[in-house]
Amino acid sequence: MRPTYGVELGKQLTPVVGLGLQLTAATRVSASHTIFSASNLSLLGKFNLSNLLAGYHGRPRVFELEAVAGAGWGHHYNHASLGADTNGFTTKYGLNFNFNLGRLRAWTLALRPAIVYEMENRGAHNQAAYNVNCSAVELMAGVTYHFKNHNNGRHHFTLLRPYDQGEVDALNAKINDLRTQLNERDAELARQRADVRELQQLLNECRDQKPVVETQTITTNTHSLEQTVTFRQGRTVVEPSQLPNVERVATFLRNHPRATVSIRGYASPEGSAEINAQLAAARAAAVKGILVSKYKIDPARITAEGQGVGDMFSEPDWNRVSICTIDEAD
Repeated sequence: MRPTYGVELGKQLTPVVGLGLQLTAATRVSASHTIFSASNLSLLGKFNLSNLLAGYHGRPRVFELEAVAGAGWGHHYNHASLGADTNGFTTKYGLNFNFNLGRLRAWTLALRPAIVYEMENRGAHNQAAYNVNCSAVELMAGVTYHFKNHNNGRHHFTLLRPYDQGEVDALNAKINDLRTQLNERDAELARQRADVRELQQLLNECRDQKPVVETQTITTNTHSLEQTVTFRQGRTVVEPSQLPNVERVATFLRNHPRATVSIRGYASPEGSAEINAQLAAARAAAVKGILVSKYKIDPARITAEGQGVGDMFSEPDWNRVSICTIDEAD
């Protein structure tokens, strides 16, 4: 009997089949002139009997049984009876009783009984033989660390659900649909950015324009006030920036119950006369609609008419307006 130590590097090929390269060395107890009396380097094949017979379910069991078989190179160091170092071909057969520990199954405690044969019969050299008199029985215990897989970061094999071609085609179609939606959203974002640049340009143009002066005309019998509401090209919707002008008209009408307002809509000279007439009428109607719906002004006190192309201002763009003329009789 002699104490033996070893180290092994293994590769698990499948949940059932694995390979191992094992080096063991025995401490000197015989007439050897070195610390170690013998060593053995073996290439081992491993077969997980638990997974082979009971199947693998995606996670190692707490206890598993492996069968081991392999061949190797044995060496005796300066054996006294032989007078020199000797080498020999060896075979190894055994079982591994593995206890997998922890939730991650990263560590294994193992009990490994095995028998190692020296295949060269001392009585007839160079003839392979399984001779119990040229063998050693091993009973080893050890600890194993399982490195993580490169693809999923786990310490063991995992199960993947196979997809049929129909599922793959459906997933590809969904991916292509998502890509189309993404392209459409990118295009919409590009359009919105173009609108922002256009609005910024219009804002800069408005800042450069001369202010519109509110005028008040006094006659002998009536007082008249004019309020201007401007519009963007081709638009008939009152912009938020123009709502204060409409509110001034509404406030005056509320404070002066006898007052009336005449709204005249105009268009700039671009486009056909028919289109400009429609724009002018719609702009007048838009201001009237706000006065009636939002500020509850009696429609009977409001007159709204389109006047076609306006020529009140020298700048054509300034003629896209609705002019509100407020009259209050004395």
